[in-house]
Amino acid sequence: MLPAVLVVLACCLGAVQVVGQQVRMTDAAADVARLLARGDGAGPASGLLAAVAPGTTLAEERQGEFVCARLSAPSAFAPFAAAGLTLAARSCALASDTASDDP
Repeated sequence: MLPAVLVVLACCLGAVQVVGQQVRMTDAAADVARLLARGDGAGPASGLLAAVAPGTTLAEERQGEFVCARLSAPSAFAPFAAAGLTLAARSCALASDTASDDP
């Protein structure tokens, strides 16, 4: 019975790790969307992506006045990643209008 309890405990701890990674990805998507909306480009955003998880990819989208960032990454918990679990997060920010700032 002890091995079954250990497997269940390991899966629960892995699930907590995956939820934490999802929260970090959601926060990073919001930060990246704001950076892109300000016109900073993908350079500064790459530092944020490295902090989320290895292998995190960024897809930039424009929807009217909004700039959206879509992040995806494999699970940081190896057994879940081996099963093919991929996490995703998306956030949008209003693009800054620099043309209206000129006198």
